[in-house]
Amino acid sequence: MKSIAIIGASNHREKFSNKCVRAYTKLGWKVFPVNPNEEEIEGIKCYTSIKNVPQKTDLVSIYIPSQVTMGLIPELKGTRVSEVILNPGAESDELIAELKKNGIKPLMVCSIRMQGLSPDDF
Repeated sequence: MKSIAIIGASNHREKFSNKCVRAYTKLGWKVFPVNPNEEEIEGIKCYTSIKNVPQKTDLVSIYIPSQVTMGLIPELKGTRVSEVILNPGAESDELIAELKKNGIKPLMVCSIRMQGLSPDDF
């Protein structure tokens, strides 16, 4: 079973980070929502940090502002993440450069669309 950590997952169903949780759940993936302010999202246990996710995931999808992600680079490196998805609005030139400098490949794509789905369906 493939797995994904969704950093910035939300309980607000209109947000793309919530739609991502629902889309990957529908695809049969093991979903690990990451948000320090939530205990559960869509009935799934939520983790306060990527470093608390109990397994290495196949994908890491990011929905938080680039300046916040900058501070998470040490945690991402500590989990040996090799690439991350920077969803539209989560990227910046500075973040992209810093991720690359730290050996993490940034993918600028919508996590939902990359699976052939439309966010409008969720």
